[in-house]
Amino acid sequence: MPPSRNLLLCFDAFGTLFKPRQPIGQQYADVARSFGLGGFSNDDVAKSFKEAFQKESKANPNFGKANGLNPEKWWTNIITNTFQPLIPPKQDIPKDFVPKLIHRFWCDEGYTLFPDVLPLVKRIREAHRSTDDQVVIGVITNSDDRVPDILKSFGMRVGSLRYGSNAHSESSSGDEHDIDFAVMSYDVGAEKPDKRIFTAAEEVLQVLLDSEATKTEHDLSQWRKVYIGDEYDKDVVGALEAGWNAVLIDRETTRGRKEVSWLDPKPPGDLYNTFKSCKAVGFGSLAKLAEWLPSKTS
Repeated sequence: MPPSRNLLLCFDAFGTLFKPRQPIGQQYADVARSFGLGGFSNDDVAKSFKEAFQKESKANPNFGKANGLNPEKWWTNIITNTFQPLIPPKQDIPKDFVPKLIHRFWCDEGYTLFPDVLPLVKRIREAHRSTDDQVVIGVITNSDDRVPDILKSFGMRVGSLRYGSNAHSESSSGDEHDIDFAVMSYDVGAEKPDKRIFTAAEEVLQVLLDSEATKTEHDLSQWRKVYIGDEYDKDVVGALEAGWNAVLIDRETTRGRKEVSWLDPKPPGDLYNTFKSCKAVGFGSLAKLAEWLPSKTS
């Protein structure tokens, strides 16, 4: 059956839509060696990065937003504190090294898109195209402002609308975009599972709908709201507390997850009917999730 209600569907970014091309420690170490730095292993870098990231996140939460740092400065601190303990005391970090690493993780040099992302987005768009129901697709992520640029570097069509911006020139939803809008924790000032970041997405949806050339009144309470992410504590818990349905994508497990209704081994059914009896479900991939969604021929 075709979708029966307007749909707001939002994705987490890291781990759900894309992942590092190689482990972060390996990429950091490889770039460092290309600048003549050495004397450390990939594991050394990975351990030091983890420590630097945790320290910076505690000192300057939410990518520095809490203390007025911009993302570049925040990442500069992490990169510097990752390598400073690993190189000789009198050796300086090369001037262009930090900008090189920051750029790498601002695009597809550092990340790769999961192959099941675009087929899922296409299926969702096509299923709604022949109906009177609307679908709006967004990203809600604990991140700085890199995510739209990363997605665009994969060739995805990303609308300019983001929470906290005044960019409405391309804010209409529809088939011209793969992703209609983005909500980043840096802009909101709150991170998942805080429900304020989900409320922010609803506010962006309202802005998007108000920008359309129609006099139609929009009742957002009548919209189905679904969030897809790969972390239970942040994504599922946050979505449920905000009154959304949640889909957990765990690409690592082969045994399912007890925290949600695990649908992977079951014959494909109707996801929206399933939500009537359980608010959160789980799959091993977006490809498996797609089997539970309406198609253009349904």
